[in-house]
Amino acid sequence: MIDLYTAATPNGHKVSIALEELGLPYEVHPLNFELKEQKSPAFLKINPNGRIPAIVDRDNDNFAVFESGAILLYLAELTGQLLPQDAKARSLAIQWLMFQIGGVGPMQGQANVFFRYFPEKLQPAIDRYQHETRRLYEVLDSRLSEAPYLAGEYGIADIATFPWVRLYDWAGISLDGLAHLQRWLAAIEARPAVQRGLAVPKRREPDEQVIKGAQSMLMR
Repeated sequence: MIDLYTAATPNGHKVSIALEELGLPYEVHPLNFELKEQKSPAFLKINPNGRIPAIVDRDNDNFAVFESGAILLYLAELTGQLLPQDAKARSLAIQWLMFQIGGVGPMQGQANVFFRYFPEKLQPAIDRYQHETRRLYEVLDSRLSEAPYLAGEYGIADIATFPWVRLYDWAGISLDGLAHLQRWLAAIEARPAVQRGLAVPKRREPDEQVIKGAQSMLMR
């Protein structure tokens, strides 16, 4: 059994989608950002960085894993699914996973902050992060013109990237002219396991407030 500590954010949805795709049993522990539950002493024992998501694998001596990319790798290796075994194919999957972790997530996260929440309208900052996010989308689109999924077959790189790209409009980014990325987005969104994962955790407040709370963490 996996304990999942999460919230309705792109990084949180990465792990709930993966758990649904893998069919692993898990128990959801939603954290309320407004109450700063992610900074509680109990949670800091699981993730010393005080961010979601995190998991605890009860069946592996209560082993805790934090950072969304590390969790995806752990679950894939635990089950032998969603990550190729061949060295080259595995490396390709990890490269695209890191592309999301080091590029799409941070850039789009900052686009969200400056476009939606920053108290001053700093147009140079908005332009910088929106343009860089769009550039990264174009890299994804180019890759997806060659293969149906980022690493060829559906896997953790797609699961990591999808929850961010699906919120393109929230960051003020356009998908115009990115036909391959749009095709990929629709294909993943249609997967039943993805739909179930996006519903975790059950929302206790409107989506906008949840996302606002999550993005405000970037400024703390």
